[in-house]
Amino acid sequence: MSDIWDFEADSKEEGDKKRTVLHDKERSYRDKNGFMHYIFNKKTFKNPWYIIPEDDYELFTKFIMGGSRSYPSDGNIPCDIVAREARRVLDYIVQCSKHTDNKFCSIARKALENGKKALLRGTMKLYLGKYTTRDWRRKRFTDDIDFWTFQINMLEAGLKECGFTKDKNTKEWEKFLKWTNPLTNETRSEVLYAANNLNQLLDFGDGSYLEGASLRDIFNKKIKRGHDVDLSDIINVAMLNNSTSGGRTKEWEDAWTSFEQAANSRSTRIVSNLISLSQHSFAIADHLKNTALAINKHNNLIFSEEDFPANKIREICKISIHWQSYFESNGEEKTREMIHEFLLEEA
Repeated sequence: MSDIWDFEADSKEEGDKKRTVLHDKERSYRDKNGFMHYIFNKKTFKNPWYIIPEDDYELFTKFIMGGSRSYPSDGNIPCDIVAREARRVLDYIVQCSKHTDNKFCSIARKALENGKKALLRGTMKLYLGKYTTRDWRRKRFTDDIDFWTFQINMLEAGLKECGFTKDKNTKEWEKFLKWTNPLTNETRSEVLYAANNLNQLLDFGDGSYLEGASLRDIFNKKIKRGHDVDLSDIINVAMLNNSTSGGRTKEWEDAWTSFEQAANSRSTRIVSNLISLSQHSFAIADHLKNTALAINKHNNLIFSEEDFPANKIREICKISIHWQSYFESNGEEKTREMIHEFLLEEA
């Protein structure tokens, strides 16, 4: 560890020290005024199942088949599946607020003052709030739902109503899920966890704490923890919101202050996380530029029966339960049009 940043950072869990943060010694230099300039190289997230192709047609086909980029995740359940469970709990709370004879009616209305998505933190907040790209939402995995509400009894009643059970030892709410992997038709099963993050209100490691469920609060946590999944999520939110073409919002402007606060913290751990964030951002920017060029060049091939016959279109849709449903409801040609619109949006 230097007195500026940590040479080793946590990649997947607290204390694993699996991410190295080292400057390029050959390119770094000290200027004539005696100031040291540390130069860092671009860095991609490790993906043992995928090597980025150089050929633009292959890059396009990899992208359309869902394999051109994977996202670091903190679980094994597709976000599509987890989101369905989160919606059920939120819908329960909404229903409570609509019926005056419900014992939770008044507190449900209070909980929903800022909208039902304000009751979420973490991955599901980013997913249901559509803070990220559609590609991220198709490929991100998790194994928990983070809620944020002071109406504890109401939330626990909702979890129980939606099939969650409370573990007597860990006090965690759990639900056993089964689903079919659309790519392999394999039946998968995992335990989904749900928690009220108020438990972390006063303590979240490194002398910090969670303040709320806003995008800024989520960024504060992710910058301080700095696991690969955190850095990836931040980058993907930034790509959609930090736009010069009107994508900026007041919420994003508030979230940006978390970077300023982090930079001023002088914590070697946080500085290390910010360095890694920059390294990955530049590498992803290069990849996205090449992918966009490939999409712009080849996007009309989605209408080609030769390149993408009907069975290939069906295979493409397997990566998302929403796309599968669209294919079944609207047929092949409409699905080609939908995928084409997606390609233009992603480019």
